[in-house]
Amino acid sequence: MRATPLVNAMTIDVEDYFHVSAFAPYIDPKCWGEFDCRAPDNTRRLLDILDERGIHATFFILGWVADRHPALVQEIHARGHEVGSHSYSHQLVYHLTPQAFREDLRHANRMLEDIIQQPVVSYRAPSFSITQRSRWALEILVEEGIQFDSSVFPIVHDRYGIPGAPRDIHWIATPSGGLWEFPPSVARVTGWNLPVSGGGYFRLYPFAMTAKLLARINATDNRPFMFYLHPWEIDPGQPRLTHGSRFSQWRHYVNLNRTEHKLQQLLRQFSFDAMRRIIESSPSFIATKDAAVVV
Repeated sequence: MRATPLVNAMTIDVEDYFHVSAFAPYIDPKCWGEFDCRAPDNTRRLLDILDERGIHATFFILGWVADRHPALVQEIHARGHEVGSHSYSHQLVYHLTPQAFREDLRHANRMLEDIIQQPVVSYRAPSFSITQRSRWALEILVEEGIQFDSSVFPIVHDRYGIPGAPRDIHWIATPSGGLWEFPPSVARVTGWNLPVSGGGYFRLYPFAMTAKLLARINATDNRPFMFYLHPWEIDPGQPRLTHGSRFSQWRHYVNLNRTEHKLQQLLRQFSFDAMRRIIESSPSFIATKDAAVVV
């Protein structure tokens, strides 16, 4: 039996309800400023919840939010959390040209770095949109100083995913160098990768099912899991948007009223820390670092 529990990665994607990709075809980004921005209050609620448990997390912050609420970014940093980039404009990577992706990334990272006065070296693509057709983005991330990524979801999905991608923390080499990838977690069930990482899956599944599968990743697979959540997911009072299909609306709004309670349960049952620290304490990272020292 393991003497101490594995520590898992807690990550928060700081974006608002009107930024989500399901509504993107119907809401022009130029109109975002017309919506009630609820991300600051919801994010501070998450900060308080994490503080109550003494947990540090990685906050992947949308540049658009940081631009309008720099004090929120400063507060996240001041409370000891890792600040990562979630792009500036929340556009799906495979809908961008490489140059547009680079410019968006630079815009977001420079803004965040100006606010916290530290390099931003962690990144998550909007809606995990680094897929087979946008793998070119990984090299650009390396060229722009990103060292740690969590964008490649090893599942089949209508919007994201590379089904055959590794499920564990791993090194990805590109012609310009490499970076560490910590994918959103999946559990192997009857030969399939079942997503259990957070977000809509966390809201949809019964908590007992989520906890059982996450515990299995820790115990049977002997590896930490990656958990993610959005501030709007603890906000059942958010304005209701009527854009898109019924399925998209259902997927966005399902069980919002239960998320905060389930999150509290999760934090009591498992140990968490920021993504970068989990990667840097992983056996693969330590072995690579030790090998470099020996050389």
